[in-house]
Amino acid sequence: MTSNKFWKIAGWSVVAIGILIGGALIYLTGFKLRSKPEAVKVEITPERIETGRYLANHVLVCIDCHSTRDWQLFSGPLKAGTEGSGGEVFSEELGFPGKFIAKNITPFNLKNWTDAELLRAITEGVDKRNMPLFPVMPYPYYGKLDREDIYSIIAYLRTLPEKAVTPEPSYTTFPFSLIMYMIPKKAAFEQKPPKSDTIAYGKYLVTAAVCIDCHTVARRGKIDRTKAFAGGREFIVPPKTVVSANITPSVATGIGGWTPEGFIARFKAYDPKVNPLPKADNVGFNTIMPWSMYAGMDSLDLRAMFRYLQTLEPIENQVQKIR
Repeated sequence: MTSNKFWKIAGWSVVAIGILIGGALIYLTGFKLRSKPEAVKVEITPERIETGRYLANHVLVCIDCHSTRDWQLFSGPLKAGTEGSGGEVFSEELGFPGKFIAKNITPFNLKNWTDAELLRAITEGVDKRNMPLFPVMPYPYYGKLDREDIYSIIAYLRTLPEKAVTPEPSYTTFPFSLIMYMIPKKAAFEQKPPKSDTIAYGKYLVTAAVCIDCHTVARRGKIDRTKAFAGGREFIVPPKTVVSANITPSVATGIGGWTPEGFIARFKAYDPKVNPLPKADNVGFNTIMPWSMYAGMDSLDLRAMFRYLQTLEPIENQVQKIR
């Protein structure tokens, strides 16, 4: 083969690869996320607002990420007056593939969003512009919840006081800037079990609170489901790294020896309405676990979550919580 023929073939190969990549990009950015949101109109009722308030503040903790947290205090409670205004940062320094800034979810920013667009963003990860959301927003889990619970959250968000704040834009580094287009998918709503079905109801709440995502070791951002709930996921909380706890019913390394009362008490220990939160420096470390928000969860709901966690397979995994 002559040199000229080789370079000609090589050149056409590069062109062909370029066309394939370009075609894939056009598909990813142009077609995959362009499905029209379903027609939805959420009726705002007092019952929905109160349910949404509870879920958004104490179970799904939407308000936790979409506000500014005071990292001088243990567990980073919300700074008063920032509720829903966005601004919490998830950056490369913390191990993320880019810099993601939580959006303002008060009516100041959402007034031009339809209920259908909000439903799709929360449960499918596609925003108003048909762009994918980075899955630090745990929409793959929210898409498995009861449609009515999401409606309640939307109703509640519509009632938040407007905060005239516009956080800076987020950005994603390559190659995740392409990968994230493949993550959104249609929601698969499920009916919430009755509270009387304690274990099934507890499982629903554990899904809503996305416990598995933080309490499972991850590789390149993807959790290892063979070690579900066994802890070990690392979170950089400067100046230290905090590792999530094993919450399987392992007696030796998890919560198998706990009582329901002890589990509930652990959540209620950092209720700022009862006890002022200590300074992180006085504790010696900090945590991303929003204890001050989960402290507002109903004790019966916490009991149901504990009952469900006790049905999991015990996994032996001794976790060194601080590094």
